Amino acid sequence: MASPSTTNDTASAARGAARAVILVVDDDAAQRDCLKEDLEREGFAVEVAAGGRAGLERVKRGGVDLVVSDVKMPDLDGLDLLREIRAVEPSLYVIIITGFGSIDTAIRAVKLGAYDYLTKPFETDHLLLTIDKALGERVLRSEVVRLREEVNRRDRLDNLIGRSPAMQEVFGLIRRMAGSQASVLVTGDSGTGKELVARAIHAHGPRKARPFVAMNCSAIPETLLESELFGYARGAHSTANTDRQGLFVEADGGTLFLDEIADMPLQLQPKLLRVLQDGEVRPLGTNKVERVDVRVIAATNRDLTAHLREGHLREDLYYRLNVVQIHLPPLRARNEDVLPLAEHFMARSAARAGKPLRGFSESAKKIMLGYTFPGNVRELENMVERAVALAEGELVGPDDLPPVMRERKSQDRLATAVAQGLTLDQLEREYIERVLESEGGNKTRAALRLGLDRKTLYRKLEEYGATPRLNGHGDAPKNTG
Repeated sequence: MASPSTTNDTASAARGAARAVILVVDDDAAQRDCLKEDLEREGFAVEVAAGGRAGLERVKRGGVDLVVSDVKMPDLDGLDLLREIRAVEPSLYVIIITGFGSIDTAIRAVKLGAYDYLTKPFETDHLLLTIDKALGERVLRSEVVRLREEVNRRDRLDNLIGRSPAMQEVFGLIRRMAGSQASVLVTGDSGTGKELVARAIHAHGPRKARPFVAMNCSAIPETLLESELFGYARGAHSTANTDRQGLFVEADGGTLFLDEIADMPLQLQPKLLRVLQDGEVRPLGTNKVERVDVRVIAATNRDLTAHLREGHLREDLYYRLNVVQIHLPPLRARNEDVLPLAEHFMARSAARAGKPLRGFSESAKKIMLGYTFPGNVRELENMVERAVALAEGELVGPDDLPPVMRERKSQDRLATAVAQGLTLDQLEREYIERVLESEGGNKTRAALRLGLDRKTLYRKLEEYGATPRLNGHGDAPKNTG
């Protein structure tokens, strides 16, 4: 068994290794020097201040791990010092020393945020024990903050939020190819956040200091789309009163995001291809060619391979755009992202509305997790904004959610399957096909989500290909061709 002296030496060595900086604030020189000597003997780095004002100025310079302060001081008493410290350095622990029997002062100190208080006279060992506890908690709290920030970094990339494996894969792709110059095709249902992906790629690449220009190809009339993209010279058409640069020139050195690329008119596709191949644009009404350096990120919610087959998209343009493809799965396929997204939207909406909301009630969370969100992330964002506007308490409750979300029966796929008389094989087939669709046809990812090995998934898909899909009544669909 270790002797007391050995134990004390070990404790001193541990404290000395940490070399925590303790600030002692006291106008009594004898008390101040005594505390300094005792704490330095235990291995702490000790600084002193002869009053509250001097103590506050030392705290503002930073580098202090803990403050031990007397209450009775002429220029700024300990409680006022505590209040000031909490305002400038809220994470700094303060231990207050008060006169014997001053319980009211001690209670006030704790309410103001003091870590603890000691009443005079006190034993040095009692002070050391309190300091050790405070510093230990501070280290633990710092570690919790660090871990939380690490989780937030992992679950978030700019304004993209997701802890699901599918979104983590998206984050990884963005980080890996953001520094390249390759064209990117972002696919996914409407409302999944394709423009956010494009902005994240731009923000994490070498073009981040240059313009990010976005255009929705379906929102511009076909007759104006060419002018918007490539610009025009004065007199090029009836409304061209001045020269106007196009979006490619506007985005020079940066990124041009072309949303709904499937709606690009066929006659414009060769001109877009020329820019991608040669970096040249020719404004309408002029023979002048302008050189541009633009990274193009395109997006669509449609099946571009079907557009290829139907002749609505040039094959050479498709392969120029689809150098790297990033697929955003629908929200229904990544249920673990619903609550983090909802909490993010709620914090933003509550701040705008000036409402002190703390979160969602457990029943509201269950309703959200049971909903399929056909409108994806955009629908969730609108739902949260509505809920924040209606919420009256500190938590968003079920009554604040839209009626369509509360009608769980209509969302219960299993109940529907039972009512339709689907067999287990039929339900399994539908689930596998939906998971495969949500993973953009990637069989490796689909097998991982389904808990199957790839051989089993391939075998099942071969079986499905040889067997016509049955409808809800167990019959094969009629051939209407």
